[in-house]
Amino acid sequence: MTNDTDIHQLDEDTVARIAAGEVVERPASAVKELVENSLDADASSVDVTVEEGGTELLRVADDGHGMTEADVRAAVRQHTTSKIDGLEDLESGVATLGFRGEALHTIGSVSRMTIRSRPQASDGAGTELVYEGGEVTSVEPTGCPAGTTVEVEDLFYNTPARRKFLKTTATEFAHVNRVVTRYALANPDVAVSLSHDGREVFATTGQGDLQAAVLSVYGREVAASMIAVEADGDDLPPGPLESVSGLVSHPETNRSSREYLATYVNGRAVASDAVREGIMGAYGTQLGGDRYPFVVLFLDVPGDAVDVNVHPRKREVRFDDDDAVRRQVDAAVESALLEHGLLRSRAPRGRSAPGETRVEPRSRAGGRPTDDASGRDGGAPVSAGEPQPSSTDSTAEPALDPSDADRSAPGSADRTGSREPRDESETTADRSRGNDGTPGADAHESGPESTGTDDSSRRGTDAPNRDPDRKFDVATEQRTLDGDSVTGDETAFDSLPPLRVLGQLDDTYLVCETDDGLALVDQHAADERVNYERLQAAVSDDAAAQALADPVELELTAAEAEAFEEYREALSRLGFYADRIDDRTVAVTTVPAVFDETLEPDRLRDVLTSFIEGDREAGAETVDALADEFLGDLACYPSITGNTSLTEGSVVDLLAALDDCENPYACPHGRPVIVRIDGSEIEARFERDYPGHGG
Repeated sequence: MTNDTDIHQLDEDTVARIAAGEVVERPASAVKELVENSLDADASSVDVTVEEGGTELLRVADDGHGMTEADVRAAVRQHTTSKIDGLEDLESGVATLGFRGEALHTIGSVSRMTIRSRPQASDGAGTELVYEGGEVTSVEPTGCPAGTTVEVEDLFYNTPARRKFLKTTATEFAHVNRVVTRYALANPDVAVSLSHDGREVFATTGQGDLQAAVLSVYGREVAASMIAVEADGDDLPPGPLESVSGLVSHPETNRSSREYLATYVNGRAVASDAVREGIMGAYGTQLGGDRYPFVVLFLDVPGDAVDVNVHPRKREVRFDDDDAVRRQVDAAVESALLEHGLLRSRAPRGRSAPGETRVEPRSRAGGRPTDDASGRDGGAPVSAGEPQPSSTDSTAEPALDPSDADRSAPGSADRTGSREPRDESETTADRSRGNDGTPGADAHESGPESTGTDDSSRRGTDAPNRDPDRKFDVATEQRTLDGDSVTGDETAFDSLPPLRVLGQLDDTYLVCETDDGLALVDQHAADERVNYERLQAAVSDDAAAQALADPVELELTAAEAEAFEEYREALSRLGFYADRIDDRTVAVTTVPAVFDETLEPDRLRDVLTSFIEGDREAGAETVDALADEFLGDLACYPSITGNTSLTEGSVVDLLAALDDCENPYACPHGRPVIVRIDGSEIEARFERDYPGHGG
């Protein structure tokens, strides 16, 4: 019988290397598997050493149970494990960190790996096994301490395509540090140390004190701000979690990324949207939209209520009831914060809440009275959490004039340094300010004139002082870049199309009419783009910087301190100058000056955190690229946030500034600025092409 198919069995070596790619993505992946093995072996100390971010060498040494020669030989075979016996163990809940039986085999398939091990009960020699590229090359007796040491050299030496896509030393080490930190915090009774290129990054005591472990990896300032969370049984709403415990930080001790949210399910470090949303929901408005607390939180759940086998690298878990988990975590963390007096009712978002005014359409006779020569409606600024005055309140102040320097310029509507919310829980909390999602109308207003539905108002017949050169306006006729009325004929535009602003949606999106449909403009992304291009122009010659009268000392986490050395040149190129005082402290002497304001010195930590968190494209880690990324982050701080009402003038000015941008359609982080919905899509949604429909 002839073989007439191209389908064939792959050889074992190829299969092993493909499988290795699923488990060993980068040096940190190998470190994770090895540290988990050490912890499963009941080690009381685990020492991790890496060189060149782990690309050249990584070593994990423990004082756990150790292995005999037979154990070591079996351990490097594929799908061999001592941790589960079969499917029944998997379905009833895995109690160990490792269980797939792939780690040593797959790591050894793409590296030169040496294992030295001796059982604790043995007084004789240990065993050394050398495993290269998936082949055992030698096994012999060796003198070694009780426990196991695994040394991995030349990771991905035989898979050059994967090695090619490794990032820089700084980025790869940041991933290693994250893994080791997570397990050090999860196991305060184990002494965990991490060294990089001959420097000790951190070392925990192993005395069972979680606060001491936090002190070792995050520093004294963070450790002092942590409060205890302890909830179980009747303390929790109904749900699968049996208990929630750990430490969370004071709201004022935070960072600009999720880097320091360490969450564990049954001792396993995992990422879970439900858990994260529960944490952030508990803090509510005490944190700005882009701020995250330090968290070390442990969740205990019955094994049959959580699935840990949903990701090749065991990074994620799946709960039976995500909503219940979210509520339970929220309740546990909120209770701790309330107990320590760290939650305030009706508190403003972040550190301050500036006065706000909604976008108002121009009014015809019979509408609200105008209070200035521009013909804009009068009205009181509406601040979050404050009662709105009635339309007859004689003390109501006029709407903010667009010429007001603190309001009209893009980027001036909110200078609290906050960015838009990243979590739905945060967005929901902010929407409770009484907006009700009605663009362009205060809560006490009603009628067509106040909502912009009056035809004459929409035609702009009552706008005698409108600037005819403006391409953008509020509830008026559309105009081209030259200020000419749009006739309906095809018109060439340099950048944005003409937009007529109808109002705001959720105080976050500008709702605009275009010549062929609708457009939604994300006001934060738009202002961020404007600020980013201004910053690019400002630093193209020389970064504006401000020397501080006195140096400001900042304590860094272990990860930030390591990143400081790597990214020092990128920081100085942008105006951040700092000197290292000791292993964990720097003195900031100069800070960037942004839009006639100087950044707070502690922003340096945020920038380092963003570098640590980032996993950039290959080749995008040069000093210039990092500096440009920093500009993108800086552009966020002064930008208008979501959930911010804008004056009529500032909307127009923002769109005009956006129109001048080289790329007005995306923020510096790649998010869209404008989403367009053309007329044909709108007609299709309303089924206006239905047969026989003539209107």
